[in-house]
Amino acid sequence: MGDDWNRPYSPGTGRWLVIGWEAVAFGLLAWASVDLFGISGAGLHVLAMVTAAVWVVAGWRILEMGVYVRPAGLQIRGLLRSRTLRWDEIAHVRLHRHTNKIGRFEIEGGMTVLIERRDGSYVNTELFAQGIDFHRRPHVFREVYHELRDRHLAAASS
Repeated sequence: MGDDWNRPYSPGTGRWLVIGWEAVAFGLLAWASVDLFGISGAGLHVLAMVTAAVWVVAGWRILEMGVYVRPAGLQIRGLLRSRTLRWDEIAHVRLHRHTNKIGRFEIEGGMTVLIERRDGSYVNTELFAQGIDFHRRPHVFREVYHELRDRHLAAASS
């Protein structure tokens, strides 16, 4: 599978907020490390370079996160890994009401797009109705879900 993947939606502005928040967090981590361990001289430069490199790589992954499509299949890019599925491996593309359990409590997480594979297993996507890409754009979430479902149905019928 080549590099002709297309994300069927534009990323939300919330991604830039996350990357900015990440920059502040890495800056505070570096500052605390310098203060705690008394890092100076060459160690300070190494720490600054490593922190900047990790921030750039993590920021790039955050920008690339999401669901990508092409005629042959679907690719889900997460923060740490990517999964590629051919359309014929997918049994259903469906909406799922997500809940988080914390002890006895259940917290409503909203709607998400869930991929059911032909072997009965499920693959979570990065598509959440209240996520950083769709929080103030619920119509875009519905459009993306319908496009994924329609592409799957078209591939299954051919």
